[in-house]
Parts: sequence; structure tokens; C-alpha cells
Amino acid sequence: MLESLSEKLNLVFKKLGSKGRLTEKDIDDALREVRMALLGSDVNYKVAKNFVESIRERSLNSDVLKSLSPGQQVVKITNEVLTEILGGGVRGLISDVDPPSVAVMVGLNGSGKTTTSAKLAWTLKKSGQVPVLVAADLYRPAAIQQLEVLGEKVGVDVYRGDVSSNCVDVAKEGVAQASKSKAAWAIVDTAGRFQIDSDLMGELRQICEAIKPSEKILVVDSMTGQEAVEVAKEFHSDIGLTGLILTKMDGDSRGGAALSIVSGTGVPIKYIGTGEKVEDIQQFFPDRLASRILGMGDMLTLIEKTQATFEEGQAASLEKKIIDATFDLNDFLSQLRQLKKMGPLSQITDMIPGMASLKGRISTDGLEEDKIKIVEAVIQSMTPEERRKPDIIGGRRRKRIANGSGTTVRDVNQLLNQFKQMQKMMKQLTSGKTMTGLGRFLR
Repeated sequence: MLESLSEKLNLVFKKLGSKGRLTEKDIDDALREVRMALLGSDVNYKVAKNFVESIRERSLNSDVLKSLSPGQQVVKITNEVLTEILGGGVRGLISDVDPPSVAVMVGLNGSGKTTTSAKLAWTLKKSGQVPVLVAADLYRPAAIQQLEVLGEKVGVDVYRGDVSSNCVDVAKEGVAQASKSKAAWAIVDTAGRFQIDSDLMGELRQICEAIKPSEKILVVDSMTGQEAVEVAKEFHSDIGLTGLILTKMDGDSRGGAALSIVSGTGVPIKYIGTGEKVEDIQQFFPDRLASRILGMGDMLTLIEKTQATFEEGQAASLEKKIIDATFDLNDFLSQLRQLKKMGPLSQITDMIPGMASLKGRISTDGLEEDKIKIVEAVIQSMTPEERRKPDIIGGRRRKRIANGSGTTVRDVNQLLNQFKQMQKMMKQLTSGKTMTGLGRFLR
């Protein structure tokens, strides 16, 4: 997420930190690089300009230049300004006094609107607010079937109207069904278009007038950059948006949408999509994203994800094994499977303070989702003793394991090397008593 921008900003602030005392020229030179990094990430020109000017004003009007750690002070100010640009505080969903509350999902084709509707249903259900999904997209082939499949995955009801119905009637009937079933929310998936047109907006206005939604949420593909800002402006002007959900925030996007869209529209980002699974959705915390962009990590989100994945007993057992240096390949496989539930490893490392600077020094190739099956096959082909004591696995054993798992000796070697890397990382963590503190926090 915004990896390229994060790397560029970290280089800029690393230079500042190495200078000791700073002059006004030092700050101007650094901010010039910051502005170029923002523009290179497809951030709107006015947003980038105002961002840099705000940092400069606060830096020069404070005691930054006189402080013992001016570089850190500039980073602190940058973090504050970045948080403000991203919306400042957390914005939850607006609910009605009398259920069901209604959320209308809008967007262009390809933005991930239908999938995001199911993701929102998942997160609402998880919080105890059981929703009903309403299939009001009657134009896109298989849209209704897609929503039904997703609804089954999430475990919520999906309302579909008669084939001859129109979108407005389906939306009204779906909300009525949600009320009848005493659902907390009705999430209405509307039709998208390849581009904004009068027919699309006219239909959306009719739907909104008919069902009076408390939330009108635009689903935006974050990889479209500044184009996303223009799309949001059009929708906001026509139907009055209440919130945004940015999808594909796990992709290799330049990230301009996330930094520009709030300033450009005044509409808050409420959730972000971070993967393809229905559970890959996070409430949007501006301060947390700002910290991750600046390489400061996001321990709160990491802890929340960890708590949702690991049982208390598992966390305690893992901590003890790491401290006692008894962590073996059985544990390695178990933790890989748990990490898989938390999302791509690259996302997890982004949340750990200081890990941004280690990227490239620690290989994660063997830990990505598409490699998990190979890892499982290799470990399952080992004897119990080999799993406990990987150091005994010599050339003959590696060949036997490769043959038994349907892999290559190279695959076996990569796994064993990856395991050694993890052991080294664990030693470093435990030497600073990090795991002990983290373990207590998780429990």
C-alpha cells in the first residue's frame, strides 16, 4: 500500500535526520523532494502544494530548527498534516434510529462495488449488525448471481427481485424485506457504468428518493489515481455522497486517490479494501495510514488482526517457544497458515515500525500465499525428527523429501533457508524482549 511513496519519503527524512541541526534551506530542499514524491504518486497538484506549504509553515513557526532532533520534529509535523489531509478522525457508518439502516453502494464498473457490498455485509455482521444484501444491479450479466454467491460466503440473506422488475422497485422491496426480517441494515448494490452518464445518475437519484438511505457510499478503485477524484466529485454533486470505500489498496497503485480524494470532495473515507477475500476490508483510520506511509508502522491494526486470528493460548505458546528457542518446522508451518489468514506478508511487515528499512534484506518470496502449498508439501514429507531438528537434513534427506513432496531440492533448500532467516529474526526480537512485551499485550 503506497509502498513507492513511503520509500521516497523515508529517503528524504533520512537525509534530514543525518544533518543534525537544520537550516531553512535544508527544509525547503527536503520539501521540494516531498512534493515531487507526492506528484509522482499521482497526488493532486493542489493537494501536494498545500501539504508542503503547511509542513513548511509549521516547521519554521515552531522551535524545530532549534531542537536537538529537528529531523524527527519535521517527521512528526508531516505525520500530523498527512493525517489531516486523509480526513483527520475516524468516520463510522451513519445509522437510522429505526432499523433497518440503508446503505446504497454506487460506483463505476470495475471498481469492485458488488464485492465491496459483501465485504461491508461481512464487517457489519461481525459487529453484530446483521444485514440483508439487495441485488439492484439488473444490467450487468451475472451481477445478481455474483452477489448471491458472496452472500452465501458471508452468511447473509440476499434479496433478488423479479426478472421483470426495475432497479427502483427492487431496492424498495429489498429494504422492505430487510425490515420484515428485522435486519439491522439493507445494503443495496446498484448498477455501475463504464462512465458517468445522465441515465446512471437519474436512476440513482430515483433509488435514493425511494428508499431514503442514511449512507450513500461510492466505491472507488484506488489504482485510478486522480481520475478517482473526478469520479467522486461527479457522484457527490449529483446524489450527495456520505462516504467512500477505496478498493485495491493492496495493489501496486501510486496512491494518489487516498491522499487527494478527501481534500477534493470533502467526503470521508470510511473503509478500505485490502484484498480479494470478503474479510479483506478495514475501517479507515487516517492516522494509521499516515504512520504507515511515513514508515512508522501501524501496530494497532497489526494487534487487531493478530487478536482476530490467534487464540490467547496460541499466542502464549508461540511466545514461549520463541523465547525458549524450541520453535521448529511444525510451528513454522502452523504460523504460516495463521499468517495466511491475516493477509499478504508484505502488508503485515508494513505495520511493524522499522520494518520498512529492512525490506530487500529479508526475503519473503517463500512466504507468499501461492508458495504455502509447496511449503506444506515439503514439511509433510519430512519425518517427525526432521521437523523438530532441521539441522540434520543433509543432501540425501533433501533429495528424499523433494521426491516425496513432488517438489525439487531447490524448493527444499529455499524452505530451510527461509526457516533459518526466521530463527535469526526471532533471536533479534527476543534479545530486545520485544516478544515478551508483545505477548503480554496480545493477551
